[in-house]
Amino acid sequence: MKLSFTKMQGAGNDFVVLDETQGLLGLSAAQYRWLADRRFGVGADQILTVRAAPPAQAGQVDFEYIIHNADGGEVEQCGNGARCFARYVFDKGLTHKKQIRVLTRAGIIAPQLQDDGRVTVRMGCPRWQPGQIPFDAQGLRSQAQHQDTLWWLPLEPSELLEPPAAGAQREQGAGVWLSVVSMGNPHAVQRVASVQDAPVAVQGAWIERHPRFAQRVNAGFMQVRSRSEIALRVYERGVGETLACGTGACAAVVSGIRQGLLDTCVDVHMPGGMLTIEWQGGPADEVLMTGPAQTVFEGTIEIADSL
Repeated sequence: MKLSFTKMQGAGNDFVVLDETQGLLGLSAAQYRWLADRRFGVGADQILTVRAAPPAQAGQVDFEYIIHNADGGEVEQCGNGARCFARYVFDKGLTHKKQIRVLTRAGIIAPQLQDDGRVTVRMGCPRWQPGQIPFDAQGLRSQAQHQDTLWWLPLEPSELLEPPAAGAQREQGAGVWLSVVSMGNPHAVQRVASVQDAPVAVQGAWIERHPRFAQRVNAGFMQVRSRSEIALRVYERGVGETLACGTGACAAVVSGIRQGLLDTCVDVHMPGGMLTIEWQGGPADEVLMTGPAQTVFEGTIEIADSL
């Protein structure tokens, strides 16, 4: 099967974008994995699929947004991808509106193209109750931090379903204090003194697949530089460390605000670039994310039906 695609990136988080507005392609998990493979396919952190609004939501949303991670699994949300999605449908003439409503597995988001080329996305309201992540907090130590709750997550081998692929080893009794946030997908955020020195590859792999997180989790490592600026690295669920994570930036800022560390508008510096995150702090307040979205190249690729 010959497949047309667009390669895009937002703050270094890169995507293959597919158009299914005229009909479903019917790709398998193995085919998504192959497309994302940087040696045999196109290469991407996620595969983004554009679909027409479902008939049941006609008039309520403009499009449907489907996301597959590099491991082939479908996920609920991707913030950097949402900005690229909005840029794609506008540039391709699928809509002439600069603000659209998009249905995701996590709910409805509202991206808006800005005059400076950036895209702002209303990412919905954060949630932090353990059951909403989902996160099994039963029996864990906890401590209050301003309006937030930090949880002590053991990182002992006996606590894990399987060892990380990287073969990481940790001492018995090791653990970390985490803040848990859902931005439509699960996040665990910890404060570190320096993101440069943070053990993202090793510790992120252990946290991502910890059995306390029923759907696995995105592990964030946050360094607070000031009340309006943080540095962040994220080990993404089903992907590994990426150059940027939009929902991870949102989750980190929400966590920092709830802990009394940050103001309501924060610049988030990640290896791939900067995002600006705004949140007024209330449970009914939506998180706003603003950042770049760029087309890298377009092409066609032959993909085997037998994958």
